[in-house]
Amino acid sequence: MLLVLPPSRGQTPGPDGASPLDLDALTLPSLAPSRRALLDALAGGRHDVASSPTAPAAAVLTGVLFAAAELPVLLRSRGAAAARTRESVLVASPLLGVVRPQDRVPASRLAMGTVPGIGGLGPYWRPHLEAALAPLAAGRLVVDARSSEFLPLWRPPLDATWVAVKVEQQAADGARRVVSHFAKHWRGVLTHHLLTRRGAEPDDARSLVRAARGLVASGAVLAVEHDGAARPGQPSILTLVVA
Repeated sequence: MLLVLPPSRGQTPGPDGASPLDLDALTLPSLAPSRRALLDALAGGRHDVASSPTAPAAAVLTGVLFAAAELPVLLRSRGAAAARTRESVLVASPLLGVVRPQDRVPASRLAMGTVPGIGGLGPYWRPHLEAALAPLAAGRLVVDARSSEFLPLWRPPLDATWVAVKVEQQAADGARRVVSHFAKHWRGVLTHHLLTRRGAEPDDARSLVRAARGLVASGAVLAVEHDGAARPGQPSILTLVVA
């Protein structure tokens, strides 16, 4: 299983005096030339973070989803949860393409958009990430908690089982509505649950649904639904129904 998370608007910079960004120490070092080219294009501007202090991404990213996922706690734990957090979680990054929770990164609020000399960040990163992540994602379950804003960075290969996470709120009369900002919290709750639950990791859509329904048994959500097989190149949808 791979859990793909969005970047966070809420961030806490690394402490003063902490080491600056070391591209060669990040996950997927094959991306170092692409990362360096973007950092060079940002040099001297308000998104120049090459010399900024770093901390583990799990500590830097502090928004709603990450508060619910509690990745720093999991990284400090022992056993399966810590290993899953290190090995199964990928965080999309307009600045660095993708990072893992344990990678040391600077705080950066670079948004999806266009960078002079680089162009659009979606078209820029997509071929690099497709090449770098193909061996990692091939044939695996990819649970995607990103919003549509960050999908242009990377789409899983066709032989992966790609499942996107949606959240719907159910009113007292049974009517439902899709939620956006509130959805970040519940995607974080699902992330934490999948990383900490006992038993084997889910490896296909059916086992993912069974695993996610543990949130129903605990009373955290009302229901978990899955819309079945997806069209090629598109995710199927796992829906968390909340009160």
